[in-house]
Amino acid sequence: MLDQVESNEILERLPAHLQQYIKPQNYDDYTPINQAVWRYVMRKNVEYLSKVAHNSYLEGLRQTGISIDSIPNMYGMNRILKEIGWAAVAVDGFIPPAAFMEFQAYNVLVIASDIRQIEHMEYTPAPDIIHEGAGHAPIIANPEYAEYLRRFGEIGCKAISSAKDYEMYEAIRHLSIIKEAEDTPQEEIEAAEKQVDYLQNNMGKPSEMAQIRNLHWWTVEYGLIGTLEHPKIYGAGLLSSIGESKWCMTDKVKKIPYTIEAAKQEFDITKPQPQLYVTPDFAHLSSVLEEFANTMALRRGGLSGIKKLIDSKNIGTIEFSTGLQVSGSLSRVIEYNGAPVYIQTKGKTALAHREKELVGHGTHNHPEGFGSPVGKLKGINLAIEDMSPRDLRAYDIYEGEKVKLEFEGGLIVEGEIITGTRNLQGKIILISFKNCTVTYEDEVLFKPEWGKYDMAVGKEIISAFAGPADAESFDLITHKPSSTTIKSKKTPEREELESLYKSVRNIREGENAKFSLEAALEIAEKSHPRDWLLSVEIYELACEKNPGLAEKALAHLENIKKQRPEVKHLIEDGIEMAKANLVTD
Repeated sequence: MLDQVESNEILERLPAHLQQYIKPQNYDDYTPINQAVWRYVMRKNVEYLSKVAHNSYLEGLRQTGISIDSIPNMYGMNRILKEIGWAAVAVDGFIPPAAFMEFQAYNVLVIASDIRQIEHMEYTPAPDIIHEGAGHAPIIANPEYAEYLRRFGEIGCKAISSAKDYEMYEAIRHLSIIKEAEDTPQEEIEAAEKQVDYLQNNMGKPSEMAQIRNLHWWTVEYGLIGTLEHPKIYGAGLLSSIGESKWCMTDKVKKIPYTIEAAKQEFDITKPQPQLYVTPDFAHLSSVLEEFANTMALRRGGLSGIKKLIDSKNIGTIEFSTGLQVSGSLSRVIEYNGAPVYIQTKGKTALAHREKELVGHGTHNHPEGFGSPVGKLKGINLAIEDMSPRDLRAYDIYEGEKVKLEFEGGLIVEGEIITGTRNLQGKIILISFKNCTVTYEDEVLFKPEWGKYDMAVGKEIISAFAGPADAESFDLITHKPSSTTIKSKKTPEREELESLYKSVRNIREGENAKFSLEAALEIAEKSHPRDWLLSVEIYELACEKNPGLAEKALAHLENIKKQRPEVKHLIEDGIEMAKANLVTD
């Protein structure tokens, strides 16, 4: 897919399992109505956000080259973003949270290339190019915030999910798609909302991924910065919503100091947020992120980390104190005195050290799982990993020796040592046996006829995290979304309206147009009486040179306001922007 994206050395570093989510932007698919929606929202946003957004926003718009008048082209964005060390790719709506965060870890901004319908101009639950391009992109021009975003991705993609998290992701993705699509029956939307509500109320104990996703929501998406009394906007969800950016500044939205407690606060993606968190500065965001990371299995390891991976039912990695990493689907742990004394994976498993697969220990070497004791030998204070060559010789842990190793907790490994694998510091991280039997109480965990037995060495598990240590160890090109975004229907009526919008756009840009402004307004009044944005654009162009046409457009807009009170404020805002533009010119 990268051969269809503007060349950027940052993108070239992306692993294949992330490239599977990238899709072409297909810029020519944007319609004149899409362009008009972008222009309206951006003009309104820039005018308002210049007063309430963090000062990085407007400067970021300039640095990232995002135009107010036209939907950004991903090719152009990548040429400019690489100057600040970032890149952008197009995707189809929501992608799994872990993948989204891993893109961030590679300094890549994920942009849902669709754009909201005119009916959802103020807010859409679906990610779109207004949200991503106009919300996220400008703020990453701030170096301190950009580093927070990268670091968040680096930590967040290691967060362990629960088995229900992916089900929730699919439910939210489905709901966002059908709510944004045209003519979705209300009963279908209500059924999807009920499913999301049911899952939210039956998730059980929040996983690490659920909690860090909350932190992402209350900072990257819906964050405020400054003081509780005078906050500024930096969250992309607020920056890209002309409705909620105003709503959030009122007293109707509770403002709370941002702390790690935000990890416990769930959110509803389909509704305006009743409370928002305020960080004093971007440095505080990183401080809270590190505080949360210290609670994760990534840094704590141990029995609880292993159990989180077992519950996740996904590929994960545990790291021994020697640095040996075991990646696979953790299926079992035997514990003793609150500590793990044996771990077991099922199915394909790979062993690595420092995120690089060990030669001879890929999934084809361990296709049916891997099991190993953890900890010290019974009655011996010195762990195997800390033994000198003389110590190892004394305990017969030596090539060619038959040995019986009894571990704390009752695990017994008995067999003939073939060889050992050491890390760069000289510590043994793996011991291989032949004719080996592994037992726990009356249970046989490994039999000699199963072949060579590889035993991990490590007195404790220091880390446990989602995904493989070495992404190349597993086939991760498996993403098949259960639903795809729904495009607008092409009808003769719609095509005529698009043609009118195209003519008005051409006239503004000094190009040949199929319809004059007068003809466009006349057809709109007769054939498209519910459309309002076209008439606002006609009014804007007529204000200076054709007062009579401007009056006709205003009269038509007054009729629409009476027929459609729900868009009255949007029409009035459009008229005010046109007048302000006239004064500026």
